[in-house]
Amino acid sequence: MKKQAGIWIDTKLAVIVFLKGNNHTVKTIHSNIESRERIPGETKWFTRFGNQFINFEKRKNNRRANEIRIYLKDVVNEIKNADELVLFGPAGMKTELEKAIWKDTTHSPVIRAVETADSMTENQIVAWVKQYYQNSN
Repeated sequence: MKKQAGIWIDTKLAVIVFLKGNNHTVKTIHSNIESRERIPGETKWFTRFGNQFINFEKRKNNRRANEIRIYLKDVVNEIKNADELVLFGPAGMKTELEKAIWKDTTHSPVIRAVETADSMTENQIVAWVKQYYQNSN
């Protein structure tokens, strides 16, 4: 029997639904991505130290990219034992997760689809995943 999984993902959390027969298990992974961060004392777009300019925006972008990388790595580690996978969610994070899965060189599941979906409750996510796999078989 194939281990099927579905992931609803956005920048705040990922809800992973594992299906095995008629049973399902749900795991939620919260991200530590800071959406708005203000550095105390930050008033200009840059700061001058002698002949050097420090751009706070570059530091913020690097920090956010690192937080996203860690978040996606945590999600990929949770789905390593799945055989089939469907990704869905409201934002572009689902395509970033798809890229992270393709980059992972260890056993990665077959991605059946990447779909766009609105924000959902946990029960709606479970129903969506079950409905997807019933219709695809």
